Amino acid sequence: MTFADVTPNLVVADLDRSLAFYRDVLGFTLVTTVPDQAPFAFAWLRRDTVSVFLNSEASAAKKTSAGTNMLFIDVEAPDRASGVDGLFASVGGRAPLVMPLTDQFYGMREFTIEDPDGYAITFAQRL
Repeated sequence: MTFADVTPNLVVADLDRSLAFYRDVLGFTLVTTVPDQAPFAFAWLRRDTVSVFLNSEASAAKKTSAGTNMLFIDVEAPDRASGVDGLFASVGGRAPLVMPLTDQFYGMREFTIEDPDGYAITFAQRL
């Protein structure tokens, strides 16, 4: 058996606001929603091979969760300009910056932003 992927399942205060952030700021596309028409309880977004699930607070109220407040997304590109540096430039001032673009001692170049619900999202590319 091989584990192929893991998808963060985020509980958000305003699903429409978070949907707009992941789509318009980070370039994700909408795969599906539940229900099909707004107001949504759930949205599945995808960019390349990375998925993110968004759940409204109301839809998640009956679930128990230890939760997480951080995501780590590995970026693959032929160079930094078209990879993490380009992504950093495209996000610009459209999201609160938690950590600026930094070369880490463990061999990654990364930056961290915050989404509208306070989730920290780190984007990293191997040096």
